[in-house]
Amino acid sequence: MNSVYSVFKFLVGFLLAIVLMAGASVAAALYFAAKLTTVPERPVFPNDKPSVQIAGAEPKSTAEASPVSTSSDAPSPKPLEPGAYRALVTQPIGLILRDSGNRDSNRIGGVGYKEKVVVLEESPDKEWQRIRVEDGNREGWVKGGNTEKVEGE
Repeated sequence: MNSVYSVFKFLVGFLLAIVLMAGASVAAALYFAAKLTTVPERPVFPNDKPSVQIAGAEPKSTAEASPVSTSSDAPSPKPLEPGAYRALVTQPIGLILRDSGNRDSNRIGGVGYKEKVVVLEESPDKEWQRIRVEDGNREGWVKGGNTEKVEGE
């Protein structure tokens, strides 16, 4: 009878050890998965455009301040075509600029978060918008619903 009790104690202890090891393994896996899935802070480089910085990130000041031009040689915004309006990109990861209004078309560039654009037209189904980036001559199509009209401009 004593040997049956010893075998029972051994089996219970062995099963308890297996359960504790499995629980600790799952807890460790979840901990490391949570640590590895957080997005690191985006690095800021001196040649980055201020309009492409992530919302909430404070811009780092540089030792050299660029002189502010007060002359009138700064390019004025192009006049808007009929039906066009100014907008801001609201997609936090930015938008892909394409040469036509469909997912299979060629990528010709990108537009950053909170970058100013001019919406020139929309596709009949409102899924795509033809835009022009205000700070350059880039023009193309982006997925609809990712811009917000800017009032008062």
